[in-house]
Amino acid sequence: METFDAVIVGSGQAAGPLATALATAGWKVLLAEKEHVGGTCINEGCTPTKTMIASGRAAYMANRAAEYGVLTKDVRIDMATVRRRKRDIVDSFRTGSQARIERTPGVELVAGSASFIGPKALAIELRGGGRREVTAPVVVIDTGTRPRPLEVSGAQDVQVLSSTSVMELDVVPEHLVVVGGGYVGVEFAQLFRRLGSQVTLIQHGQQLLPKEDADIAAAVLEIFTEDGIEVLTETKLAGVKSDPRGIAVTVSSNGAERTIAASHILEAAGRLPNTEELDLAAAGLQPDTRGFIPVNDRLETAVEGIFAVGDVNGGPAFTHISYDDFRILRANLLEDGAASTTGRLVPYTVFMDPELGRVGLTESQARREGRAIRVAKMPMTHVARALETDESRGLIKAVIDARTDQILGFAMLGIGGGEIMSLVEVAMMGKLPYTALREAVFAHPTVAESLNNLFANVEP
Repeated sequence: METFDAVIVGSGQAAGPLATALATAGWKVLLAEKEHVGGTCINEGCTPTKTMIASGRAAYMANRAAEYGVLTKDVRIDMATVRRRKRDIVDSFRTGSQARIERTPGVELVAGSASFIGPKALAIELRGGGRREVTAPVVVIDTGTRPRPLEVSGAQDVQVLSSTSVMELDVVPEHLVVVGGGYVGVEFAQLFRRLGSQVTLIQHGQQLLPKEDADIAAAVLEIFTEDGIEVLTETKLAGVKSDPRGIAVTVSSNGAERTIAASHILEAAGRLPNTEELDLAAAGLQPDTRGFIPVNDRLETAVEGIFAVGDVNGGPAFTHISYDDFRILRANLLEDGAASTTGRLVPYTVFMDPELGRVGLTESQARREGRAIRVAKMPMTHVARALETDESRGLIKAVIDARTDQILGFAMLGIGGGEIMSLVEVAMMGKLPYTALREAVFAHPTVAESLNNLFANVEP
């Protein structure tokens, strides 16, 4: 049994920085990775999807060029080039991350699959053969999640794409059916529509993006309808089967069934935690009913000294939250700090076009909590910069505490939505009243100056 100061299982966006930070502080660290360094973000999530979305936007703008007085020839999509560009960027990010870990003295990066054989002891089945047994007073689990398989009649008889495999296509699907109207489904639906696919999106719930306010979701639906994406809400996937034309997809809505002739189908309705192979019971741990590892506000599991970070703990599944998990552990392990997840803001951006950036409470959340609020809302057609660039779809919305005038939440579906949301988040972190943004001098003509008008029209 080899002894380390810390053993980290999985190399997601919390694990790599944590391993190097602990080693720099003099710890002896082992980092075990089953597949590839960087986790979901670099390999199957943020990096490849946003790379491909950039290709989709280029196609969209090329097709709109005549609206700006720019005449182009027919736009064609070379999926092999789109895929190669995506692969090159992923490889660059992955090798860069791995190099940073490997050149840090005190960190040993091991390729293999780890599982517990005791409370703080693990066996690592090495990728090249062989086995190592290791122990440490601090164990960190950062094994992430994977796409949920499609569980419907006939799924085993057809090729079902996941959010990972869909990015390896070398052709543009003729008709792509997307199952799931959350963040992943929305991004891929618009991407492939822009690349030239006919797209049908199936959403079981009443609206797209179910965690958003109804008015935001309605605006997203309006954009998708304008883009030519068929959205079926309150619709259940009843079954799939092979068809001479591709895949026959049967859906049910309000008791009526309909069959859609698809060339490809994408499951985008959730992810599963990578915990089955860990043998958590041997460590004295019990996953929740969904398979995630429960943690407290310091990211510690039910066993002292064992931590779970990133997506595997069931918290917000965003790269920046995983990285903040690293900051919390760094502070608590190295600085004897009292860092916790309590009260942290959770910003995010849905990289549809225009972007949806959001932070803090939605209006519906604030009302459910019984808060006294005021709401400010403005369409993007009132934003000069959006009109000048002919990118005026969407809206801006803020939720304000009626007693303190502080901003409780902000959402922007519009050009630069993620960037403007980040600006507002800084104001929220500084506890500025909304009036500070109402009276701020922003450069003209920028999207940021829309905040002047938004906060000048707060409802009574």
